[in-house]
Amino acid sequence: MVFSLNQNGATSLGMPDVCNITTPAGPVPTPFVNFAMSSLAVPNVFNVFVGGGLGHNVLTTTTITSGDEAGVAMGVASGTIIGPSRHLTSSVNVFFGFAPVTRMLDSTLQNSTNAPGTTLVPTQFTHMVLS
Repeated sequence: MVFSLNQNGATSLGMPDVCNITTPAGPVPTPFVNFAMSSLAVPNVFNVFVGGGLGHNVLTTTTITSGDEAGVAMGVASGTIIGPSRHLTSSVNVFFGFAPVTRMLDSTLQNSTNAPGTTLVPTQFTHMVLS
């Protein structure tokens, strides 16, 4: 049993977000922690409210992430910094709108394809998903 996500500010953490930093000797790959906040996401279900915020499903995308701004020579795998985040896993039985609901502890892919992560900070404590 885990909490479903909404627009109120869940935090997904991705580690390692390997980005190149510039040095006098050239670019050096450096790991960063990547943060994705659900309050910056673009919801696609506007008629489901959970705990005072719009409910998120697997098609909801967080447009920007943070934490890797120092890697100005871009990410090693994605070639971006401050890239989007999306969920890879979701519920198999509970749907918001026409897509499965996302939950705390679901896997994410952050900074485009640069950092695997998971949602560790919940947005609300009243609605639990049993699947």
